[in-house]
Amino acid sequence: MAFSNAPLTDIAVNLTDKSFQADLDQVLERSAAAGVTEIIVTGSTLDESRQAVELCQQHPQMLFSTAGVHPHYSRDFDADSLEQLRQLSQQECVKAVGETGLDFNRDFSPRPDQIRAFEQQLELACELKMPVLMHERDAHDRFIEIVGHYRDSLDKALLHCFTGDKEQLYRLLDLDLHIGVTGWLCDERRGAHLPPLLKEIPTNRLMLETDAPYLLPRDLRPKPKSRRNEPCHLAHIGRVAAQHMGISFEQLAQQTRRTSLEFFNIQPSH
Repeated sequence: MAFSNAPLTDIAVNLTDKSFQADLDQVLERSAAAGVTEIIVTGSTLDESRQAVELCQQHPQMLFSTAGVHPHYSRDFDADSLEQLRQLSQQECVKAVGETGLDFNRDFSPRPDQIRAFEQQLELACELKMPVLMHERDAHDRFIEIVGHYRDSLDKALLHCFTGDKEQLYRLLDLDLHIGVTGWLCDERRGAHLPPLLKEIPTNRLMLETDAPYLLPRDLRPKPKSRRNEPCHLAHIGRVAAQHMGISFEQLAQQTRRTSLEFFNIQPSH
């Protein structure tokens, strides 16, 4: 676990995942010890979004959340789902609509259902004037088309866990999107194309995330026996990113935290 003297914000953590149920307090303690001062808990279903709010209420200084339905679960999204998200979004700790978007890689929900749920959640974000946290996998062209339609009415928009190529990055930046990067940077097999792209992202658009418990950095040493990713590993991701960008880790930490807090409208705790 890399420790940091510079505060960090992890903008996407699936803390409602069952893998965190047994030792959540210890996970948060390790995160704080590693310099992570704020965590955005991702809401991927209605139940998870409600659980995220409950976690935030238990740890109001450190945890904030989103409320949304991931494209995997779009088949069950209906008018009642939208109303429940509207109500959840009134909670003070909920800082963005999402995680919403498109996933044409696994197609766990039919694509028409994904598109419908995505558009309705974007409309909700426009209505509430809230930021939106988005997911996209193997659906870039359709994603750009849909987001482009709503972009002028959206407050702020973030594509988390960016893994695309240079052309895709430029199209996202042309839509004035914020970009979240994960431990995918640390994977020499799948992520070797990403480090050179970091310098292409304006400093006021780049954010760091673990997407824990997923995407444990492949180059992390020693690896946890559980193979579970945690927010405490965010500093490792940040150090790798800073090295590729040719800047100090402290500079990157300051920049990405400031960008993250501004995006989610969070007052810094330190």
